[in-house]
Amino acid sequence: MFLTNQDMVDLIDFRHDLHRHPEISGEEQQTAARVHAFLQPMQPDSVLSDLGGHGLAAVFEGAEPGPTLLIRSELDALPIEEKTEIAHRSTVPGKGHLCGHDGHTAILTAVGLGLSRQRPKRGRVVLMFQPAEEDGSGAAAVIADPRFGQITPDLSISLHNMPGLPLGHVALTEGPVNCASRGVKIMLTGKTAHASSPEHGLSPMRAMAELMPALTALGHGAPPAADFTMATVTHAALGEAAFGIAPADGEIWVTLRTLTDDRMAELCHRAETLVRGTAESHGLAFAWTYHDIFLHCENAPEAVEHLRRALDAEGISYDKGNLPMRASEDFGRFRSFAPAAMFFLGAGERHPNLHNPDYDFPDALIDIGARVFTRVVRDILG
Repeated sequence: MFLTNQDMVDLIDFRHDLHRHPEISGEEQQTAARVHAFLQPMQPDSVLSDLGGHGLAAVFEGAEPGPTLLIRSELDALPIEEKTEIAHRSTVPGKGHLCGHDGHTAILTAVGLGLSRQRPKRGRVVLMFQPAEEDGSGAAAVIADPRFGQITPDLSISLHNMPGLPLGHVALTEGPVNCASRGVKIMLTGKTAHASSPEHGLSPMRAMAELMPALTALGHGAPPAADFTMATVTHAALGEAAFGIAPADGEIWVTLRTLTDDRMAELCHRAETLVRGTAESHGLAFAWTYHDIFLHCENAPEAVEHLRRALDAEGISYDKGNLPMRASEDFGRFRSFAPAAMFFLGAGERHPNLHNPDYDFPDALIDIGARVFTRVVRDILG
């Protein structure tokens, strides 16, 4: 492996520094600055800053013409209070790197160390540090940035750490690996009244009580079934925080999931029909808006084959695991340009789950992830 013991010390320190200073989607300015500063001694041939927001792309050029290989990690943390006693725990109240994006970023900077010491023979490698993955907006914003045309890839690869899998074991397969999803914010409007005479108003309470289980009942089956659907109520609010007012306004947030993009329109239609019918039956005004839109991730066979060869060469065990998974990932948008694939790197069978308040990325994965990506670079670009 190209990483020295001192490299690993520096990479772990860097990861811990990111962990202490989490920034959520759209706020990653200082995170990007820390990454940029860590990359500077590696002397990439070019760096695109503020890409699609706070994104950063470091480019390492080969001496000969060839394809562009994009390797992507994420910059953003979560709006969740971290509850650990680790020395490098978050210093920002209510925010934490509880999905491992700090570790994914450390892996990409490790790849950068190798490329700084030995450029690819041909083509170029783009290390893409993407903002705003958690709300589904980051990949779309990066791709929409006019400067993305300067680094349009011929192949894109990525990884995500995965608690529940043995440490260092990989889950990899062709086809869908992450579901499509989107959030629906449902707003119901009636009329306030005095709490002593609610009959003079129009409360959305009964409609909400009907809608929440009815929306959940839209779910059917499980991946890998093509007709899998899921609806999860994630938030609800009713009226004002007061004892003297019978409420007029209610709000329900629900996340819809399907295995693939082509099934999402039907599920949205079913949810909208349910909202309309329930609201009208109670005499309520209604509206809905869509948020956090994720396309499904589909692993292209040719991209998967590159990853399999790298895993074999590095002696890393892999199988299909429990793929496809119900969770979403906005890396799926990169497949609109060229073949793409994501693999899932085991964080330990008993490791705290992603988005749990006691989660922390295992530093042992930095070396493993960097080895896989670097092997793909050398196999394709020399």
